[in-house]
Amino acid sequence: MKHIRNFCIIAHIDHGKSTLADRLLEHTKTISERQMMNQVLDDMDLEREKGITIKSHAIQINYTYKGTQYVLNLIDTPGHVDFSYEVSRALAACEGALLLVDASQGIQAQTISNLYLAIENDLEIIPVINKIDMDGAMIPEVTDQIVELIGCKAEDILLASGKSGIGIEEILHAIIERISPPQGNEDAPLQALIFDSVFNSFRGIIVYYRILNGVLRKNDKIRFFNTGAEYLADEVGILKLGMEPKNEVRAGDVGYIITGIKNAREVKVGDTITTVANPCSDYIHGFEDVKPMVFAGIFPVETDAFEELRDCMDKLQLNDASLTFELETSQALGFGFRCGFLGMLHMEIIQERLEREFNQTVITTVPNVSFKATTTKGEEIIINNPTEMPDPVRIDHVDEPFIKAQIISKPEYIGNIMTLCIGKRGILTHQSYLTPTRVELSFEMPLTEIVFDFYDKLKSMTRGYASFDYHPIGYRVSDIVKMDILLNGDRVDALSALIHRSRAQDFGRKLCEKLKELLPRQQFQIAIQAAIGAKVVARENISAMRKDVTAKCYGGDISRKRKLLEKQKEGKKRMKQIGNVEVPQEAFLAVLKLND
Repeated sequence: MKHIRNFCIIAHIDHGKSTLADRLLEHTKTISERQMMNQVLDDMDLEREKGITIKSHAIQINYTYKGTQYVLNLIDTPGHVDFSYEVSRALAACEGALLLVDASQGIQAQTISNLYLAIENDLEIIPVINKIDMDGAMIPEVTDQIVELIGCKAEDILLASGKSGIGIEEILHAIIERISPPQGNEDAPLQALIFDSVFNSFRGIIVYYRILNGVLRKNDKIRFFNTGAEYLADEVGILKLGMEPKNEVRAGDVGYIITGIKNAREVKVGDTITTVANPCSDYIHGFEDVKPMVFAGIFPVETDAFEELRDCMDKLQLNDASLTFELETSQALGFGFRCGFLGMLHMEIIQERLEREFNQTVITTVPNVSFKATTTKGEEIIINNPTEMPDPVRIDHVDEPFIKAQIISKPEYIGNIMTLCIGKRGILTHQSYLTPTRVELSFEMPLTEIVFDFYDKLKSMTRGYASFDYHPIGYRVSDIVKMDILLNGDRVDALSALIHRSRAQDFGRKLCEKLKELLPRQQFQIAIQAAIGAKVVARENISAMRKDVTAKCYGGDISRKRKLLEKQKEGKKRMKQIGNVEVPQEAFLAVLKLND
């Protein structure tokens, strides 16, 4: 075990983690030249197209240092704030981390938050300044920033370039010298932490784990600690670029196991694997459940495809443990799922993966967050959906989730950032200069306000220089109301929204205007109203299509024409009472895009 090192690479998005991982694999000859390509560990099409890492990837490297053969288990992690749950799982399987900082951009928000995650897990941090061969590299300034952030010595910081391969040898030496080997006892009962799993249509579910104690052998009878399910280990092995079968995997190693499990619900990320013959007495602690931030409904376009969508969601959840979902029905869209995501990018990626990997075309409803309503009797109700909101008369107060937002940018954009955040009901709590050219602003803001387009606006206002990170700080009392849309006095459930009172009128007006464009005209007049409780805050009319009943009257008395028009008016009135307004699918989709 003393020749094993488990480490991961953490950094802000786009600081060169995957490129550095490519160089490490190339330098140690883990991958042949024929297999080599950019972002070699990112095996999803989506990751290559967007140039981001979505999933953590583990791979084993063999390296000889001072005549001794070492085994290095590398986990490449995502950098975007929406995938920080992936990072926390990778950290749980490691003893050390390479902290990468881009020489031309310096420390950014996600660098700090990933660093804190690593420190909480007691990992040995090796700071690396990447991209030192770029024209805009500010090596002395970035070195000062890292020294101030971590409190290390300047000479401990390694300089490297993932693109041209500078400093790769030094990084490998530092990993072996500075990171401690895994602690564990091979003779103890088996204790392995599941940190990921994936569905394979030929072999069932493949589980990835890190063994803390004991040895896992082929054909052992194993048990999942929390679910209690028992299986036979058909195949065990380690992760190279593909999977490499072995007869046994020992303490300290990262590996995979195939048992032919078909049911997705029996594997939980964070569960402990042990053997039936010699079980461990306790499971591995310190793995918290994920807390979704943004909720949206996902519905199949064809209502018959619901069961198929349910299977696809189960398989996708295996591979992405931060996705949570439950059943939901909607008057307009039929059966579907209410899903919890970690952020808007996460939601977009899930939608794309459903379409690409499972050929599912889905409709996604307006993203929103959970509110807590306290009734006059003192009961607390969690509201994930506008339809769950109790009657206003029964509500004492509503709490909405708040977050602490941390924005790092250049000083010249402070004004723009403040205007944006205060416009989104944010409160500035802290402002400090990290360096003369770097300023950090902290805001307390409602989560509802950043769900839609906050990140895009922040990027465009600061020309892409601001980096943003957030974490929840609990619920606070807020003036949240339910806004209904009425068509000729009838409520349309699927178009209801929960919104802050100060925004309701503006939002209602926009929504009514949009529906006026989209709803087909009828033989009778349609009134579109946005209402809060009994108070109407906005209204639009769609005028009736009318037949020219007076065409047959040539001249003659005006009273004849009037009589015909009155008769038509009566008919329209009767039609309006019995006629109902069909809302086309496009209208629901347009409401979702209202905030774009």
